[in-house]
Amino acid sequence: MDDLTLQIIRLIITVVASFLVALFFTPLLGNFLRRHKLVKKISRSNVPIFMRLHKKKEGTPTMGGILVWGTVVIVMIIFNLISRLGQGTYLENINFFSRAETLLPLGSMLVCAFLGMIDDVLGILGIGVRGGGLRVREKIILYTMVASFGAWWFYYKLEWDLISLPFLGNFYIGLWYLPVFIFVIVATTFSTNETDGLDGLASGVLMIAFIALGIIAFIQGRMDLAAFCGAIIGALLAFLWYNIYPAMFFMGDTGSMGLGVTLGIIAMLTNTALLLPFIAFILVLESSSVILQVSSKKIFGRKIFLSTPIHHHFEAKGWHESKVTMRFWILAGVMASIGLIIYLLGYH
Repeated sequence: MDDLTLQIIRLIITVVASFLVALFFTPLLGNFLRRHKLVKKISRSNVPIFMRLHKKKEGTPTMGGILVWGTVVIVMIIFNLISRLGQGTYLENINFFSRAETLLPLGSMLVCAFLGMIDDVLGILGIGVRGGGLRVREKIILYTMVASFGAWWFYYKLEWDLISLPFLGNFYIGLWYLPVFIFVIVATTFSTNETDGLDGLASGVLMIAFIALGIIAFIQGRMDLAAFCGAIIGALLAFLWYNIYPAMFFMGDTGSMGLGVTLGIIAMLTNTALLLPFIAFILVLESSSVILQVSSKKIFGRKIFLSTPIHHHFEAKGWHESKVTMRFWILAGVMASIGLIIYLLGYH
């Protein structure tokens, strides 16, 4: 077999292995969360519409995002061991941990997952703003701190200041790369956090986005990064199996924060940040609705939507949450496909 075929097989093995590992650990995690009463509490700071629509979900286990990043770590360790034991065979190439491609997204994911876990625990304990954990601005400060470190690493360690514009080419932007990087990471993390509000919504949308970025990484020849995306996809698929309505558990900030920053880091590694409005269309839509709503209330004293993020607006209009979720999945798939088409036409 040629090298391309072997890389495709490795990618498929990674996705399947990640799915099976996550599927195996899901009941164990669910029982652990329920036994220790690590469950969702509806914050008193939530608006009446949200309270009416989601009060019944109080008591559902949260912090299920542990399953996703935990699976990625377990699969990466297992594959690394197999690679060492399989020296001289195809198995020596199965490892996808590499300093050049996967160290930074993995490290960022774990750091932010830990920070998100702290916020989840604060919410469970009823600590923080009205018992709901960290304030939005406090989260954004944390996102900015992580993004600033990543920007420093890319610019000063990797000497990277290149931005690609579809159909226009590559541009070296010097120190402007730092604020651009920070904006992208903060935006993807904040947007993912806002999207995590309906059963299966964030996990399905994220899976589509990582599929698109995984394909782009594969096309670019970043095979370890593509496999890393594959591990996330497999874990998200297993998570989604139990997270669709009615959810066995919720992702929590440990999942949304970790995966949000990882999405942004991979977009910067593949130099496709400007395609995120397509690849991560629903994430952009959700966060934009929040920004517009807050701005309208402050400037004009009136709301644009019945409730935000926008998935709650459609719920308030009478759509069942499963209808909202699946229609958003469809939109995510269509827009990510357009993003891939633009990449294929505009970057080559």
